[in-house]
Amino acid sequence: MNSDASEQTLNDDQLNRQLNDLAERYVRLSLRVGQHSDYFVDAYYGPDSWRPQNVGDPLSSIEEQCCALISSLEILPVYTSSSVYQRQQFLTIQSKALLFYIEQLQGKTSSYKEECQRLYDASVPSYGTAYFDTILQELEQLVPGEGELNQRIAEYRQQFVVPPEKLSQIFNVAISEARKRTLKHVELPDCESFDVQLTNNQVWSAYNWYKGNSYSLIELNTDHPIFIERVIDLAAHEGYPGHHVFNALIEKHLVNERGWLEYSIYNLYSPVSLLAEGSANYGIEVAFPWNERLTFEQEVLFPLAGLEPASAEQYHEIQRILHQLSYADNLIAQQWIDDEIDDEQAIKLFMKYALNSEERAGQRLSFIKHNRAYVMTYNYGQDLVKAYLKEQVKDDSNDALWRAFTALLATPKTASMMTSVSSS
Repeated sequence: MNSDASEQTLNDDQLNRQLNDLAERYVRLSLRVGQHSDYFVDAYYGPDSWRPQNVGDPLSSIEEQCCALISSLEILPVYTSSSVYQRQQFLTIQSKALLFYIEQLQGKTSSYKEECQRLYDASVPSYGTAYFDTILQELEQLVPGEGELNQRIAEYRQQFVVPPEKLSQIFNVAISEARKRTLKHVELPDCESFDVQLTNNQVWSAYNWYKGNSYSLIELNTDHPIFIERVIDLAAHEGYPGHHVFNALIEKHLVNERGWLEYSIYNLYSPVSLLAEGSANYGIEVAFPWNERLTFEQEVLFPLAGLEPASAEQYHEIQRILHQLSYADNLIAQQWIDDEIDDEQAIKLFMKYALNSEERAGQRLSFIKHNRAYVMTYNYGQDLVKAYLKEQVKDDSNDALWRAFTALLATPKTASMMTSVSSS
């Protein structure tokens, strides 16, 4: 046995034992923060004995203990083992974000930019209205009808609404196809599964509640019509290879196999969400490349929904261009969070630059009020994950892309960890 390798293994073991203790402190602190914020802890499947046994402790006390946790993490020596170092780095970044959220709960005000950086570990690009105006001009030429563009879009899209009575059947077909495509490349636990329920009166369109043991509950919000392109989006984003797969792989590889219990808790407002949402969005493209998606929708989903397959190609070209407006959400969130606009102005901007109806604009504003800078995890997260994986995959092989994608899900990286790799 090589003596250097033996020494490194010993060092890794020592560091892992220390990190196990610090991970327990992180999980316990996160659960206590959850007593002060209903939606903060999105999922937890760690030891029940770590759950708080009493009424919530004061935030000031939790803050003090979180500062001590960060200090303990920062004085640890840096080891060369990439997996153990990545664990140390990830836990430190997550703990610093936890501290920032505790400060916010105690009334700390922050700008959109600061929130992106300190809560999500991200430096997000910004786009002004001139960028979106160019995209709107392109849509003006493509969308039929007369009048305001957002009204024309709404009228045009009505022909692509999935009939409510067919939604469950069509969604199940899309899930089955997404699962089949994912299982060709990703080894999941035999017991993995999820259930789908319809709900309403939510600020989100769909939600994955991961319960542990490779099981998820996925809820679909029926407040608004579900358009045909959203069927694959939701099946892949919430299920395969999105949130459900992401959580199942973390539980399998990091929690069960390695015993890294900091991964048994998912803090919603934290750096890991950028990877979770970004990979779930990019995962749609990984599982359903453009031409394959169009073919599947034309040949399978459109007929099931009673829609005209011949209209699919033009519709998806319009949807492709509409997607380029996604960063308008970030701009509006930034201006609203930074008190540059009020509610009425935000709704008008959503109607103009996101082409929302007034009702939908109100829902989007409600989402921002509830989740603030989280909105950027979807678009910037997707772009960052795509750029990171492009650096990892040096050919056009779909198999290679799936391998890199799966590796990223199984060993999560925050935004700065991905950008440092991409720039090195």
